[in-house]
Amino acid sequence: NTALLMGWHMLVGLYRMTGDAKSAEVAAKHVAHLTSVPPPIVQAKVLFGDGEVDEAEMQIRRFLLEFGDHPEAMRLLAQIGHMRNVLDDAETLYAGVLAMVPDHYEARREYVQVLIARHKFPQAREALEPLLKVDPAAHPHRIQAATIQVGLGDFEGAIPDYRAMLGEIPGDSPSARLRRSDLNLWLGHALKTEGRTAEAIEAYMAATADRPDFGDAWWSLANLKTYRFTDASIAVMRERLDDAATAETDRIHIAFALGKALEDKGDYAASWAAYEQGNTMHRASNGYIPGFFETNTREQKRVCTAPFFAERAGWGLDDRSPIFVLGLPRSGSTLIEQILASHSMVEGTQELPDVQRIVHELQGRELNFDDPRYPGILSELDAAAIRAFGEQYIADTMPNRALGRPHFIDKMPNNFRHVGLIHLILPNARIIDARRDPMACCFSNFKQLFAQGQEFTYGIEDIARYYRTYVELMDHWDAVLPGRVLRVQHEDVIDDLEGSVRRILDYCGLPFEEACVEFHKTKRSVRTPSSEQVRQPIFRDGLDQWKNFEPWLEPLRTALGPELVKL
Repeated sequence: NTALLMGWHMLVGLYRMTGDAKSAEVAAKHVAHLTSVPPPIVQAKVLFGDGEVDEAEMQIRRFLLEFGDHPEAMRLLAQIGHMRNVLDDAETLYAGVLAMVPDHYEARREYVQVLIARHKFPQAREALEPLLKVDPAAHPHRIQAATIQVGLGDFEGAIPDYRAMLGEIPGDSPSARLRRSDLNLWLGHALKTEGRTAEAIEAYMAATADRPDFGDAWWSLANLKTYRFTDASIAVMRERLDDAATAETDRIHIAFALGKALEDKGDYAASWAAYEQGNTMHRASNGYIPGFFETNTREQKRVCTAPFFAERAGWGLDDRSPIFVLGLPRSGSTLIEQILASHSMVEGTQELPDVQRIVHELQGRELNFDDPRYPGILSELDAAAIRAFGEQYIADTMPNRALGRPHFIDKMPNNFRHVGLIHLILPNARIIDARRDPMACCFSNFKQLFAQGQEFTYGIEDIARYYRTYVELMDHWDAVLPGRVLRVQHEDVIDDLEGSVRRILDYCGLPFEEACVEFHKTKRSVRTPSSEQVRQPIFRDGLDQWKNFEPWLEPLRTALGPELVKL
């Protein structure tokens, strides 16, 4: 708890006794800072540090109401907002703190982190500049700078920065090993995205050498999809998975990695047990509410009718540059993206958060799961507001369009929930629904550990419910917006690549280019779990992998129902 004044007082003396003058100076600065802050703020900081967040928030709000703006009170409220993922409030509060105290470097570092979390990378880069000027050698600032580079798609530029920092960490202390393991993980991610697989493997293995219980590094190796674990690595993962001292999040990552390793070995029973263990642990803590998406689907069908769209014909921004590739994760969307990004007129970007950002703005801050504000609020918007959202989307996505091509891809899968919104604000954008065999798609999601989101994937019943609702909603869009969405079946692309490529390009209004058929030769950054697979020619190996687990998948088949399984 960094707000305990007496603890810092004692540390000053202990550091001086041990001759650590630098640490004594840092502790003394904390003492001076806490002494200068009004006692109610310190008390609220202590509560926050002890995990009593609600009480801390109440106390700090009372202080602000009584005494007015105070940078430390506003900073604490911003920290609480960041922790609770109320990022717009946190951003506003930090901006207020820095307007009052521009050289509050700790608040500035936290502000940069919020901007990164909001994917506001150009703004984050600007906010970080003063910190880099004051201390250009500091690893925390350089790590943020590298994260911003990665967010803007400059993976190649971040790689030498990660390597340089690795070379600056001396010794073999626990602290040094921990710092190196994190840097090697981030380095591995950048190398993987750039297609430098052998170097990525080396970085991930270095991370596991420094931290054998580093679940994220083990899972990153598995998530390459093409990597095969040695027996020695499998033994280490088993040991760390069974070790009660291993942190829960590391155990979850290791369970999924072990499931992939054992699947590749052909030990499907043990692989299933590991996948099931990882899913069970994750599902217990992720707070997923299945009914929320089903309520949203009912509301989309109620609000977004054919007459609703007919009344708003001609609204929105006439911009033909976006191509949305959406659907469920693990449905073949990365392959479609790679095909399109191989075209000279199309730029591949990433899973852009900008539609979700507009949705959050429309939803408001007070979420009501039973009676959500969105999508009902769409009926209250006039033509000017709808057009403004289209302009906002195009402006916000511009930093991702480094190549300046006429078209770009937004591959956020969850955008299938918002086809109605997309059609309203960007009526001439192209929308492609990536579809895959239900059993194959659902099982592929079950064995995938996502970096964030997609919380429906950690239970067989949850996955089946989500898939059924997805099909229901896509059927609705087909009914009220006939011909608006192009459905691309993954198995059809595998069976007839050139025919599928021509169909996709025709829909997008693009001339045929042979490079789209030879998509695996295209050199570009690919961020998704399928990055290594789309760098290879078409292969059928993955189509029926789920059948190896058929003895355990009957509940999935039953939950999907006979109509879907026949698709």
